Amino acid sequence: MKRYSCLSLICFVVLLIVFAASVPGQAQEKVIKLRYANFLPPVHKVSLLSEQWCKEVEKRTNNRIEITYLPGGTLVPAPQAYEAAVRGIADISAAGPGFTPGRFPLWELMELPLGYNNPAQATALANAFFKKFKPKEFDEVKVHYIWTNGPGVFMTVKPASSIEGLKGLKIRAGGSQMGRIIVAMGATPVSVPMADTYEGLQRGVIDGLLFYPEGLKGWKYADLIRGLQDNPGIGHGGTIMFVMNKQKWASLPSDIQKTIDQINEEWMEKQGKSAFELDKEGREHGVSKGMKIFKISPEEARISAERGNPLLDAFVKDSKEKGLPGEEALKYCQDWLKAHPE
Repeated sequence: MKRYSCLSLICFVVLLIVFAASVPGQAQEKVIKLRYANFLPPVHKVSLLSEQWCKEVEKRTNNRIEITYLPGGTLVPAPQAYEAAVRGIADISAAGPGFTPGRFPLWELMELPLGYNNPAQATALANAFFKKFKPKEFDEVKVHYIWTNGPGVFMTVKPASSIEGLKGLKIRAGGSQMGRIIVAMGATPVSVPMADTYEGLQRGVIDGLLFYPEGLKGWKYADLIRGLQDNPGIGHGGTIMFVMNKQKWASLPSDIQKTIDQINEEWMEKQGKSAFELDKEGREHGVSKGMKIFKISPEEARISAERGNPLLDAFVKDSKEKGLPGEEALKYCQDWLKAHPE
């Protein structure tokens, strides 16, 4: 009798184990699936790094996270990238604040002519600035990390060896801040979507663009550009923020959040290095295609900086009217750049 009772108990335990294993969510945690939208081309180095970020997140979470990576604007175009993350159209998005003028008033400073020397320096400042001021304008999302390309340079179809050669030229402007810089330098800003810029250069709709050397290779502008002005008097950058839907982020288990935050810290450094490499590769690629690089003289660089100063003054004034710490923010950036010249 005892033998039968023992066998019954064993059978009962086995049945319990089998039942527990068959109950969804008990034996294996449900995989969290995310969609990542990036407007940059799939072969662009920053896009490739973003794809690597996805794989790293999957790896370090033991595949508890599964990310579908959608580059090239296949999910949403660049101007809608930030809003896509806010609304959950994309769970994660590469978003350029410059595409939505007025929405990020304090952050606009980061795309003004602050005098960046190289893109790695600009990327480091952008991330330091965000940690310091935590602009409320980004409270709608979880900001993972920030990449800054730059300094921006004038690149033209017909070579222009001095800043005076920019007068009257139609220059593609990617956002209001670029437009103001173009006007300050005596040229005419023309709003052309990034996806249409190559054709705009081909057809003569624009004579050139204020952009970043990486675009010579990444966006193939070197096919058409024949002159680049290396002007330290401008030194402005353009930022891309890698952001996530706030509700989706909050829904992630705390250990996964911690893991992603650790990866983000690593990717800040990776993106800074890649920005420097992209700048170098772009210049070399442009020269190989017949482009000339013109080193702007110290006197013309000084004049360029003077022309950009009213934009900084206007930012401070506008910020004060909006109750934002514009003056403190500008001083922070200027002091930071002096302390980190490279």
